[in-house]
Amino acid sequence: MNKNNSPVLLEIQDIHKKYDEKEILNGINLTLHKGEVLVVLGPSGCGKSTLLRCLNGLEKIQGGDIKFGDTSFTAKNIEWQKIHEKIGMVFQNYELFPHMTVIENILLGPLKVQKRDKTEALAQAEQLLDKVGLLDRKDSFPRQLSGGQKQRIAIVRALCMNPEIILFDEVTASLDPEMVREVLDVILGLAMQGMTMVIVTHEMAFAEAVADRIIFMDNGRICEESKPDEFFTNPKTERAKHFLNIFQY
Repeated sequence: MNKNNSPVLLEIQDIHKKYDEKEILNGINLTLHKGEVLVVLGPSGCGKSTLLRCLNGLEKIQGGDIKFGDTSFTAKNIEWQKIHEKIGMVFQNYELFPHMTVIENILLGPLKVQKRDKTEALAQAEQLLDKVGLLDRKDSFPRQLSGGQKQRIAIVRALCMNPEIILFDEVTASLDPEMVREVLDVILGLAMQGMTMVIVTHEMAFAEAVADRIIFMDNGRICEESKPDEFFTNPKTERAKHFLNIFQY
């Protein structure tokens, strides 16, 4: 299926973002279609993580607009809580509450924010935990888990809010190499199920395997946009070629 024919979920229109006088995002234009996996690549400091945080309202833009369906991020009456529910985010450092068990971490949003029925939410949480191989750890505390297990729990927590889009920000960067694969396999599974995702990663082989589209950023701009096979075999810009050479790709 050509995902470009699917409905547009997110439309990013000439967005700008500054910290003090430093421009982090400088005129980003993008569309994200339902079911699409967009992978964002680029050197450290190029604006990748800031872009993700702008896409669900954790950072406010200072120019341009982001539209999620009919909702404009520049509207005065925007309900940010609903945006955060529909555009989930999984962070590099898990962000699990250490004093809560796994199941308590997962159910916090569905029960406290979405006011869902506990029986229904618990059934969904246990089903998702089973899918990622961690149902037997539902009563464990984060300190009792490996990094890879914590990250899989963070993914389950995001999924349990029933988002339309999930943003992944370098979710394997803090993991030991042997734990990376277990997390990436979960994300690959989500891609196969049709989850709409935007992924920032430095895992080049994973990016090539999971992406429908690659964007390459540098200095707050999109320098290149292409299909993964084109990007990894024939990058158009010298900057992208240099970036791939660093990874010996």
